[in-house]
Amino acid sequence: MSHYAKVENGIVTQVIVAEEDFISTGALGDPANWIQTSYNTRGGVHYGSDGQPDSGVALRANYAGIGYTYDKTNDVFYAPQPYPSWTISSPSWIWQSPTPYPTDGKSYTWDEVTKSWVAVV
Repeated sequence: MSHYAKVENGIVTQVIVAEEDFISTGALGDPANWIQTSYNTRGGVHYGSDGQPDSGVALRANYAGIGYTYDKTNDVFYAPQPYPSWTISSPSWIWQSPTPYPTDGKSYTWDEVTKSWVAVV
């Protein structure tokens, strides 16, 4: 069994687990609307059952979620843009903030007005 995302107008509206034959028969409508996605793919990397990167094929950059975009030209899924100032990064297809997240061990939240990370008190 595999995971499939239903894509309508470029947006994922449903994710299911099904056999390829079930999808290809049109039981759920036009098979072209159902795009296979991999639960083991994140940020353009395939992860094994141990949670570590392995040599598996990273299918469509990210596991599809409801509300994700399917970019047909690049054949990838990516999450909704979290903030207007963030940009998408290829080949990971993960949104990047204009300022890197601090690495001092504290918790931060993004402030779009100042385009900076603010420590959570």
